[in-house]
Amino acid sequence: MLTPERIVSTVCPFCGVGCNLELHVRDGFIYKVTSPFDAVVNHGNLCVKGRFGYDFIYNPQRITVPLIRKTPQRPGERTQAFDLSEWREASWDEALDYVADRLVEIYRRDGSHAMAVYCCAKATNEDNYLLQKMYRALFRTNNVDHCTRLCHAASVVALQMAIGSAAMSNTAAEVIENDVFILTGSNPTENHPIIALQMKAAVRKYGAKLIVVDPRRIEMVDYATLYLPIKPGTDVPVFSAMAHVILKEGLYNRQFIAERTENFEAFAASMEKFTPEYAENISGVDRNLIIEAARLYATAKNAAIYWALGIPESSHGVANALSLINLALLTGHIGRRGTGLNPLRGQNNVQGASDSGAMPWHYPGYQRVDVEDNARRWEQAWNIEPGGLSRELGLTTTEILSSVGPGGVRALYIMGENPMMSEPNLNHTRKKMQELEFLVAQDLFINESGAFADVFLPAASWAEKEGTFTNTDRRVQRVRQVIPPRGQSRPDWEIICDLAKRIEKRLGRPQTAHWDYRHPSEVLEEMGRYVPEYAGVTYERLEREGGLQTPVWDRQHPGTPFLFADTFPRGRGKFHPLDYTPNAEMPDEDYPFVLSTGRVLEHWHGGTLTRHSWLDDLFPEPLVDIHPGDAAHLGIQDGDAVRVTSRRGSIVLRAHVTPKTNLGVVFIPFHFREAAANLLTHDILDPQAKIPEYKAAVVRVTKARPEELGARAEPQVRGRY
Repeated sequence: MLTPERIVSTVCPFCGVGCNLELHVRDGFIYKVTSPFDAVVNHGNLCVKGRFGYDFIYNPQRITVPLIRKTPQRPGERTQAFDLSEWREASWDEALDYVADRLVEIYRRDGSHAMAVYCCAKATNEDNYLLQKMYRALFRTNNVDHCTRLCHAASVVALQMAIGSAAMSNTAAEVIENDVFILTGSNPTENHPIIALQMKAAVRKYGAKLIVVDPRRIEMVDYATLYLPIKPGTDVPVFSAMAHVILKEGLYNRQFIAERTENFEAFAASMEKFTPEYAENISGVDRNLIIEAARLYATAKNAAIYWALGIPESSHGVANALSLINLALLTGHIGRRGTGLNPLRGQNNVQGASDSGAMPWHYPGYQRVDVEDNARRWEQAWNIEPGGLSRELGLTTTEILSSVGPGGVRALYIMGENPMMSEPNLNHTRKKMQELEFLVAQDLFINESGAFADVFLPAASWAEKEGTFTNTDRRVQRVRQVIPPRGQSRPDWEIICDLAKRIEKRLGRPQTAHWDYRHPSEVLEEMGRYVPEYAGVTYERLEREGGLQTPVWDRQHPGTPFLFADTFPRGRGKFHPLDYTPNAEMPDEDYPFVLSTGRVLEHWHGGTLTRHSWLDDLFPEPLVDIHPGDAAHLGIQDGDAVRVTSRRGSIVLRAHVTPKTNLGVVFIPFHFREAAANLLTHDILDPQAKIPEYKAAVVRVTKARPEELGARAEPQVRGRY
């Protein structure tokens, strides 16, 4: 006889929108997902991932017991072990003791520079706070980072430079209050589907005018008043040309500039060279479209800019983001409802992980590690002797792996990340993973990175633990345990605390920092004591009031739907003069195409979750999008096997001939290890944000033999294609 149904409210574990879910449970099994129509974020709407993508929890390949490699791994000889016969099961005590012994051994021998950790934007605020705390408080290193380095790091740096804040300034749902909005470097129908619904409603129902600036003809172009088909990497000329027009035609907001900004004269002088004609010559965008877009944005009552990874994932990503920020400061389209600068976050908790200190240059709350007062504050918070915490900026994600080797990083702890899919130039990444002395993976599945590990620690899924996520709107929401952890898997925060106590004991630092939490609510309260923006966020309030948008300054504060009404965190917003820097690689005779990478609707990031879900049946193999004109020139037909080659690697996959991409541009999703897009991308970094240039590697495309597809020789794609 079936037990009565239970319905538990929680938050979606996929993109940064933070949709509210209702998980329907019977006999301990989640059998259905719905969403309440009064949900403030998504109003009952869910995309295919949110509604159907939870079944990875029950996949038989999930690891639910601690594992230790049978054969000890030596630096330089480390191999991938996907086959469970290469591992042996262990108790939690044995696994954690082994991890603690090896980490402490390496730390004592080589010091803090040898230690590094990847936190996780899929994990909760509490998980990330504790993991960065463990590495900073016990191993005295700031080599702490997570996937924000590979997505919005340049946006974060630019926003901090210009206004002193790194978050989305407004709420995504405010798009219906926009008269005009710019969408650039973002494909929301695939990446943020619920925000895309709101954008479509803004145009169709509320009369907003949409300007799309993108090298691909994404679906939102069908709703646009203007489409600017930009060449990859030419964002600065196009948006600076818009600023040039606004300046020349006197459409800028003089009062706002005088009262709330600085460095205007130097900025205006730097815009002189960015004429629409100059921008057209570089970007391929018709000068008249640039002029029309500038006028439309500048003369709107309420205008906003929304962007995603097409802007920051560049060797000049900070400059790209600054070109957008300059436009908002120039027109005063910030600090009010229905305006703003809105970087759309990709993962469910990338905003919260950043807030929680999972970055190499900042403690929780974006407090710089090299500022003495900040370091002293956290030493007191964690009961550490004065001067105990490192004042040295840590290594970023890409720098951590690049520094692996004698005298550099020797031990790496990975919670929920997958650098063997997400890092650029994966052949180089593989070499560095092999050179590690000790590697720990904490995850649900043995993915491409976890297969290199010495120890695998099985984590509970989002439906099996308590915590909070902070979405792209800065909205902190409760994640609730719906079912018990499967097998012996444990919540991440419990694993970290258990391990930290063992490390603390071995280092002879009794009670250096508190690790005896009874519930993640206590972790959030600790964070709120030292991060002013979270001071008023408690589990009690979240249960009573629903989500709270940070900053929440105290327990009576209602939260902050939009930022900067009166001032910017740095005081005045700062204009930044800009120059045009070409992409690190430019097309030539040998490599005539520009490769862009990104997501598809049915999958998510490295595929660790969605490729262990029935969603994989909807999009089961990688495709390369190529324009019909380019395909005809190469003699390629839809469905043909093709080889895509860069200066770093080569992959074979099936062609998808589509006008969605523009001439000279090809697109490959990065979810598929069978044809990993990041074997092709290069690891040249933005000098300020240290983010790789994922969106503009150059490649050549040639026909391949069907048998080169191997097991994929017979077409597998169904669903949308």
